[in-house]
Amino acid sequence: MWSTVFVTDEEGRPVGSAMTGAGGGAVAGGGAQGMGGPSGMMGGRGTFGKNKRRRTTSTGHAMSEAQEGKIKLAFFVAIVGMVLTVLGVGTEFWVELAPPKGFYNNQTCLTSHYGLWKSCTKTLWVSDIDPERESCGPAELPGESNCTYFKFFTTGENAVMFQKTTKKNLNIAAAMLALFSLFLMVMGAVCITMSLSKEIIFFLKPASVCFILSGVLVLLSLMVFHQSVLALLASDHMVPLHHELAWSVSCIGCAGAVLIVGGILFLLLALPYSPWQRCLPQKDSSS
Repeated sequence: MWSTVFVTDEEGRPVGSAMTGAGGGAVAGGGAQGMGGPSGMMGGRGTFGKNKRRRTTSTGHAMSEAQEGKIKLAFFVAIVGMVLTVLGVGTEFWVELAPPKGFYNNQTCLTSHYGLWKSCTKTLWVSDIDPERESCGPAELPGESNCTYFKFFTTGENAVMFQKTTKKNLNIAAAMLALFSLFLMVMGAVCITMSLSKEIIFFLKPASVCFILSGVLVLLSLMVFHQSVLALLASDHMVPLHHELAWSVSCIGCAGAVLIVGGILFLLLALPYSPWQRCLPQKDSSS
């Protein structure tokens, strides 16, 4: 009696057969086919593995050490912009308001500085102020300070400083733009972290969009805040005030520019080709 044994691969497809006799012997042709079955199955496995690796490479998993180093460098630039933004948004030295130092005919004068969330009024000694300076200040001089948070976000009340009233709509808009820019920075940082950990170049594209938009929103927040300061000064003219933008505004302006530059760097790194090689093609050594 002869029996036929079919050899199948992992997917259940027959790849060969072998015929054995009653005494356990195998026919040569069947044995060759039987031996050919496992070899074909192993060849199929090798082909499947190659295709899998090829698909992995085509989806962007292959990241060289040079690309990883460039991404980390661009991420450092973006982190600098994020730190400057947090420093500017969290401090209250956006603008300083000061009347003339002799306005109150006293040995002391008042100066005020505020940001997105709170304002501080400081009492300074006139003797400590530079004689060539006409207004009271600067706010860095020693003196008694009193800080209060704005009630824009709680009771909706406007703040009054030197008989001048703020425009809460502009102040709230500037604060919301700053908060939304911080949210986009966090999303961009998450995308870069996933790109470095998973070695996927694709995540650089949404990261670049997040950082560019966050930089634009930071600059828009600065512009809206400046308009709120002008509206505050125009609300009343009883007390003459001198205003100047402080160091928090410098942090915000630099942060917006750095974030936009970082987003552009991520966008260039996400391109499938090098823009420098396209713009400046290298000449052949023979020429």
